[in-house]
Amino acid sequence: MSDDLRALTDLDRIIHEPARLLIATILSGVISADFLFLQRETGLTKGNLSAHLSKLEEAGYVKIEKTFKGKLPLTVCKLTAAGQKALAKYRQQLQDFMKKTS
Repeated sequence: MSDDLRALTDLDRIIHEPARLLIATILSGVISADFLFLQRETGLTKGNLSAHLSKLEEAGYVKIEKTFKGKLPLTVCKLTAAGQKALAKYRQQLQDFMKKTS
């Protein structure tokens, strides 16, 4: 395996998964987003979105706050500083890879 391809094995697997990459990218453009907004924007089912958010939260990349808006439950998600750093590093690694291979 070439060194260029080997560099891809260093990608953050938490961020690299397409649904989690989409969630992190959406959250990087906003201060915070509620669950329904993320579900609408990603097209994921409630269960799938919840599972991916849990993975991101476990990694420390997303902070999830569960509150109520009146009597309705409200889940608000925010990309943490660690999440912003991980996403920036991921983007840089992909850009570096593309430059080397083109």
